[in-house]
Amino acid sequence: MTFGEQPAYLRVAGDLRRKIANGSLPPRTRLPSQARIREEYGVSDTVALEARKVLMAEGLVEGRSGSGTYVREQPVPRRIARSGFRLASGGSPFRQEQAADGARGTWESSSEQTDAGTVIAARLGIGPDERVMRTRYVFRDAGEAMMLSTSWEPLAITGRTPVMLPEEGPLGGCGVVERMGAIDIVVDNVAEEVSARPGLAEELQALGGVPGHVVMVIQRTYYASGRAVETADVVVPADRYRISYHLPVR
Repeated sequence: MTFGEQPAYLRVAGDLRRKIANGSLPPRTRLPSQARIREEYGVSDTVALEARKVLMAEGLVEGRSGSGTYVREQPVPRRIARSGFRLASGGSPFRQEQAADGARGTWESSSEQTDAGTVIAARLGIGPDERVMRTRYVFRDAGEAMMLSTSWEPLAITGRTPVMLPEEGPLGGCGVVERMGAIDIVVDNVAEEVSARPGLAEELQALGGVPGHVVMVIQRTYYASGRAVETADVVVPADRYRISYHLPVR
C-alpha cells in the first residue's frame, strides 16, 4: 500500500457510505450481501465483512437477526440548549432550557447515598471516602428518552438540610442554584466540558441506541466561591441531538 492509499475495506465502506448519502441505498433498504460486495468490488470475504463493520460502527446500517443488514433511518438532529442559569418560576434548568423549543420535558430520578470514590472526589475537591448524594435521571421529551444524567452532591454541604434530596422536599426539582441558595450557599460559577465516546451498553439500552453509537458527555460542576457544590455527567445520543450554547458576553 502506497502512502495515502486507503485499505480496501475503507474504500468499500466509503463507496457504500456515498450510496447511502445520495439515496442510492435509501433507508430500510437491505445492504448488499457479503457475497455481493465481494463480487462487485473484487475483494475478499474478510474485506467485505470489515467494510460492513465500519458502516455498523458509524450507525449507518443495522443488523437484523436472520434477515440481514439494513440501512438505518437517520434522525434529524435536534437541539439541546445550554444557556446558563436563569432564575424563573418552574425551577428546573432542564425545563427552562427546553421550553424555547416547545419540548414536553419530563424526567424520572432516584437518589442514594454513597462514597464519592476517586474520580468524583477529585471533581468535588473532597476525600474519596466522603459521602455524597448520587442522583440518576432519565430525561424524556414526549416520552422518548433524550438524555441521561448522574449528579453528585457532598453530604457535608447538604446533609441534614431540607435540600439533601434533589427531587424531594419544598425545593425538589428546582435545580442546584435555587436549592443551594435556600441553605445560604451562593452558586456563582459553573464549568462544563463536552467530550464524546462510545456509549456504554446500559446507556444505549436506556436511550434506544445500538452498540457502537457515540454519545456526548457534558461534565458539569457548580461552584460557590471556588468550592464545588455539585458535579454531574449528562449523556446525550450524538446521532439525535446537538449541544447548542448561547452565552452572554461580559
